Amino acid sequence: MKWIKYILLAMLSIFVSCNTNLEYLEPEYLDGSILDGTSTIPDNIKSNFEGIYNIKNGSDTFGDRVAFKWVGDKLIVYGSKFGSYFKLGGGVQDTVFLFEGSWRHMQNVDVGLLRLKISVEDGALDLWNNSVKPGSVKLKGSFGFEDNPNQKELTLEYYRPFSEEAKNSKFLIVAHRGGGRNSDYLGASENTLEMIAMAEELGGNGIEIDVKLSKDNIPFLYHDKNINLRLTQESPIQGPIEDFTFSQLRTFVRLKNGERIPSVKEALEFVLMKTTLRFVWLDMKSTKNAMPFVIPIQQDIMKRTKEMGRDLVVVIGIPNEDKQALFLEYPNSQNIESINEMTVDDVRKTNSYAWGPRWTMGSQTSLVREIHSEGRIAITWTVDQIQFITTFINESEFDGFVTNYPTIVAYYNYAR
Repeated sequence: MKWIKYILLAMLSIFVSCNTNLEYLEPEYLDGSILDGTSTIPDNIKSNFEGIYNIKNGSDTFGDRVAFKWVGDKLIVYGSKFGSYFKLGGGVQDTVFLFEGSWRHMQNVDVGLLRLKISVEDGALDLWNNSVKPGSVKLKGSFGFEDNPNQKELTLEYYRPFSEEAKNSKFLIVAHRGGGRNSDYLGASENTLEMIAMAEELGGNGIEIDVKLSKDNIPFLYHDKNINLRLTQESPIQGPIEDFTFSQLRTFVRLKNGERIPSVKEALEFVLMKTTLRFVWLDMKSTKNAMPFVIPIQQDIMKRTKEMGRDLVVVIGIPNEDKQALFLEYPNSQNIESINEMTVDDVRKTNSYAWGPRWTMGSQTSLVREIHSEGRIAITWTVDQIQFITTFINESEFDGFVTNYPTIVAYYNYAR
């Protein structure tokens, strides 16, 4: 009765695909867009917007100061207060600049809409003429929630350009779980292609993703041991996620926002071809020996990276002695890019590209200098509180860190 089996499988697949559970919807203006009919802002003018701005009206909501940075065709604004974050589309009408988009606080669920304008009187011609000076450019407008988007006035004033230190910084902002967690309500599930696509806008130039191994030895992205309602929608299959084939997981499991579970190969292909991310940390969370199945994928991506001249490093995570032993068993392991979370001596045993100690161990400056003297880098994890973010950026010699709040880290990195 094979046909009955196939009918049941099809019915279960339909049930899963229809069971959506979107946690976040991007707010929208109900009166249309002010960008309709505008022209695109020329690329040679965009860089004139970048820098640090003071907030004159709206500081009670967004803080006193923010950083402007273009990511593709979006003007992204990063702030420290509650992880303030604006994602703005822009356009030109005559010589006037118009911006429209959403704002949110990354440390809570506040989210809303905003519109801004730079008139001739407020410095639009300075932007066109490459003559921006402190105080010469002002963005004026309003912000609020979807049902009342013009609730409060918002004024931002250009303060200064990025410092040479900030512009030349190679600091790695490694976004946790591909860019953010489910608990951050970003509209995409953690450890998915959809989340990875958001990582750069959120301030990351690197990502950390969690690696599991299916019953038929296909590496895939997932954090927890079991299929559960924290990460997935209701599913007809339950239990340890590594007990199922990849085909079963793709057929019967949908992640919290409806996505399918991606394979490691798909994720790294996406990073290579669709982003400009510079760093990927493969956190090896499998209960099995996934090294023989993950490393060939990683090495293929690294080979193609070099052929393309891409600035990208993908590292195999070595979190403990058991994983270290499995890594060292792999042929030619000394020439495989890895990040070792244990001691500096362990880093040398595995000849790792990077050392990845926990942030609670402190700045460990003398050990970081040892690592640097050997041509390696040091990345700590997971740094989320503002007082430690600022300390690690301004006082430590780490080359970057993993964080759940890349927007906040981006602000402090650009505000150096």
